[in-house]
Amino acid sequence: MTIRKILAGALCAAALGGAAHHAIAEESHDSLLGRNLTVFNTIVTELENNYVDTIPVGESFERAIYAYMSTLDPYTEYFAPDDKETLKQMTTGTSFGGIGTYLLERDSSTYLSMPMEDSPSSRAGLKAGDRIMRIDSVDASRMGSSDVTKILRGTPGTPVHLELLRPYATDSIISVTIEREKVQQPSVVYSGVVGNAGYISLTQFIEKTPQEVREALEQFKSNPDVKYIVLDLRGNGGGLVDRAVEVASNFLPKGTEVVRTRGRDVSSEKIYKTQRSPLFPDIPLFVLTDGGTASAAEIVAGAMQDLDRAVLIGSRSFGKGLVQGTRQMPFDGMLKVTVAKYYLPSGRMIQALDYAHRLPDGTVPRTPDSLANVFKTRNGREVRDGGGLKPDIEVEWGKGSRLLYNAIQDFWIFDFATKYAAEHPTVPSPEDFTVTDEIYADFKKSIDPERFKYDKVCEEMVKQLRTTAEDEGYMTDETSRVFEEMSRLLTHNLDKDLDNSRKDISGYLADEIMARYYFEKGKVRNRLNYDPAMEKVKEIMADPSRYRELLKNPSQKK
Repeated sequence: MTIRKILAGALCAAALGGAAHHAIAEESHDSLLGRNLTVFNTIVTELENNYVDTIPVGESFERAIYAYMSTLDPYTEYFAPDDKETLKQMTTGTSFGGIGTYLLERDSSTYLSMPMEDSPSSRAGLKAGDRIMRIDSVDASRMGSSDVTKILRGTPGTPVHLELLRPYATDSIISVTIEREKVQQPSVVYSGVVGNAGYISLTQFIEKTPQEVREALEQFKSNPDVKYIVLDLRGNGGGLVDRAVEVASNFLPKGTEVVRTRGRDVSSEKIYKTQRSPLFPDIPLFVLTDGGTASAAEIVAGAMQDLDRAVLIGSRSFGKGLVQGTRQMPFDGMLKVTVAKYYLPSGRMIQALDYAHRLPDGTVPRTPDSLANVFKTRNGREVRDGGGLKPDIEVEWGKGSRLLYNAIQDFWIFDFATKYAAEHPTVPSPEDFTVTDEIYADFKKSIDPERFKYDKVCEEMVKQLRTTAEDEGYMTDETSRVFEEMSRLLTHNLDKDLDNSRKDISGYLADEIMARYYFEKGKVRNRLNYDPAMEKVKEIMADPSRYRELLKNPSQKK
């Protein structure tokens, strides 16, 4: 009814002629905001006084807040008092208190995905695959991971009692009491010397990130084997801008502009420069990126590209050129709000999606490459705005099949790794571990063909094509024979499909098996054994002159 009245009012205003239309069109933003707040407040008052049933105020206003913000970008969020812990973890990597484990939800229950290294859960002997049955006096056997997380969190120093069901164990019921601690999530999940590379895997930019990175770099400084450095920012969703600038300062001269931010007000522009002398001003540097590289991670990668300080290798980054700040809200809530856009040293802004100009259907347009503006790096190389960072050397990561997707999604790989760890007390180090023929054969045997479901695309396409041929009158004896032959050749065979997908599946098998013995850093280190990006780095550094050529002005290249 209210919508009809509003539409009727709009039609009446249009009928009054140009003067009325001009008055509405010229209404200021502040005036329009005030008028709508008055209307909203009046509607709420009228509904509270006259609606036939009691209105769930908390739920209604929470929906109203989220609906209002849904017209903005997805990074502007309201955190109710109960959710402030999530925001704290995003910026500091520290929780109020917990047992330090990653959880996964399956079959309406919660399992341990992987304990964090040197955490209360790992020291208590908890393992990946354990199913949480009871927390203190609470039955958690059919509880989702979000509810389990809330119960596990608590004041550091307080105990929590867990009962778990452990698969592939003689004594399958595990009972343990764990003392909660402040859990520190590392931002450098692995660093080490790989061949002649000083390698750092950096997953986020939080308060302690610069210290962790600098400690790793100090180790490289004293190692004569290190001839170049690889900063892996793949999957790094960003974090704190000033911490990103501190990381960049390890490789750039003191006083170098890394990024500048601009809000709605021109006077709000802020320039971020390096504040100290670099540890490695000249050593060859590679930055690895992919579609998960975003925000503060793109600031570091983009600055290194614009200043010709590093060669970017991988795939196009996410394209988040927006900066958020936090605001305290009444009654202990918090608002994370987009306050500025950031610009890299060349002057470009790499935001991929234009949230301020949505299409009529509500979707957000992406800036096409054809409309991107050209900027120049310090050496005169061309780079473009919009759509994220395009690496200097692109790498094809491979296309995962539906079979691989289902092997992961339906926990076949996860469960096999759990069983493997239960049956093998030790495995080779991450540097030496490979999925052997024997391991892969055992994995294939662990799969029940009756329960393993995956899309058999070729078979479905043949069926559809046959139906189309029949409908359009092309089904003759000859075409029928062709379809029979196609069906024979393209009928899926699970054993054969598993062999065809061995390379991709073996990578995920290795990840899960390494996590059982060496935690997250074991996964990362093992993956470097067959990483196509690292292969590109080695290929380039086999002839160091090629590294220098990649960073030159095109007119100076051989």
